[in-house]
Amino acid sequence: MKIAMVGCGALGCWYGARLSRVGQQVHFLLRSDFETVRANGLRVESPEGDFTLRPPIHEQPQTIGVVDLVCIGLKTTANDQYAPLITPLVGPHTRLLCLQNGLGNCERLATLFPAEQILGGLCFVCLNRTAPGVVRHIAFGKVVLGEFGRPAAARTREVASLFEDAGVPCVVAENLERALWEKLVWNIPFNGLGVAAAAGWSAFENGGREIAGALETTLPSDQLLDDPRWLRAVRELMAEVIAVANAKGLRADTEQAERMIVNTRRMGSYRASSILDFERGQPMELEAMFLEPLRQARTTGVATPRLEALCAVLESLERRRLAQPPGNSLR
Repeated sequence: MKIAMVGCGALGCWYGARLSRVGQQVHFLLRSDFETVRANGLRVESPEGDFTLRPPIHEQPQTIGVVDLVCIGLKTTANDQYAPLITPLVGPHTRLLCLQNGLGNCERLATLFPAEQILGGLCFVCLNRTAPGVVRHIAFGKVVLGEFGRPAAARTREVASLFEDAGVPCVVAENLERALWEKLVWNIPFNGLGVAAAAGWSAFENGGREIAGALETTLPSDQLLDDPRWLRAVRELMAEVIAVANAKGLRADTEQAERMIVNTRRMGSYRASSILDFERGQPMELEAMFLEPLRQARTTGVATPRLEALCAVLESLERRRLAQPPGNSLR
C-alpha cells in the first residue's frame, strides 16, 4: 500500500516509521526536518528498541503523487494547509485517515474531499520530537480507528490491520464521535491544565479572568497529579467532558477517568503537546482541543464551569503570546 504521512512531527514520524519498518511504502512529507533526515535518516528512540530508517522523503506533495492512504498528523493549527498539502495526494480511491487531536477536523476535511473517503483515528501514545529527525517514544501507542459519520466498514479493518502488522495495537470503533470524546477526557485536563498552571491556581480558580504579572511554571502530568488542587481540577474536568458526551447520547464510559489517571501516573513526568507548544512560544491547539468541545458542551445544557474557566485562561495566555515580539518565548 502506498501511504503518505502529512504532518511529520513526533506522531507522524512515529507511526510512519513503524509502518515503514515492516515494508509498507510510506512517503514522508517533511518541511523543516527534510535536510536533516536526508543526511542522517529518521531516528526513533523507544523502550521497544531504537532504530534508524531512510524512508522516501519529500518537500512537496506533488512529488509523492496519488496514494492509497493519507495519514494526517498535522497540528490542528495548520488545518488551513489541508488543501495545498493533501489535494495532490488524493484520487477517487484514496482513503484519508485523520489522526489529529480534538473535534471538527474530519468535518473540515469533508469540505474539501468526499466524506465517504474520510476515516478518523485517535492515538493513545506518549512521545516527543526531541531534535530534527529524532522522535522519542516513551510509552503506549494504541490507535483507535473509525469512519467519519458512518459505522466501521471492511476498509476500516483493513487499515487497522496495517497498524497491527506493524506492532501497533489497533481497535476499530463503531462510533468515531464517541471515541473522540473519550480521548478528550484525557487531552483537555492534561494538555490544558499543564499550560493553565503558568497563569497560577488563582487565575484558574477565579474563572480565567485576564492574567497580569509574571507567569509561573507549566506543570507536567506527575506534578498535576501530585498537587491536590490540580488533581481535583483534573477529575472535575474529566467528569464534565464525560457528562457532555453522555448528554450527546454517546454513552461514554463513566469509569474511564480513574483508569486514565492510573495510566498517566505510569508515564512519569510527561509534558503534553500543548505544554511544549506553549513553552516554545508556538500557537496551541485551542480551537480543536478546547473551544470546539466547549461550544458543543453549551448546546447540551450541561454545566461546565471548569471547562469554561480553562478555556478563558488558555485564550488569555494565547493573547499574551501574540503580543510578544516574533520568536520570543513566554518564559
